[in-house]
Amino acid sequence: MGDMIDARGLSCPQPVFETRKKMLSLSHGNFTVLVDSPTARDNIIRLAAGQGWRTVVETSHDEYTISLEKTCGDASQIFSAEGL
Repeated sequence: MGDMIDARGLSCPQPVFETRKKMLSLSHGNFTVLVDSPTARDNIIRLAAGQGWRTVVETSHDEYTISLEKTCGDASQIFSAEGL
């Protein structure tokens, strides 16, 4: 697994800013973000989806672990090639 950003306790939009900064530093790879706000969780998922990153969210009590992954290829090209 890649790096981890612990954004628990940070007010929005700081978790999103930290996530975006990490996303911009990687052309591909993965990292994890920890947040304790459903709003931060939703905003990070929305940001990642808009930039072509895959997300997996795990919930434990009032905390969310968001795993983000970006591969070298463009997923839309893969789906298009398969006729989906």
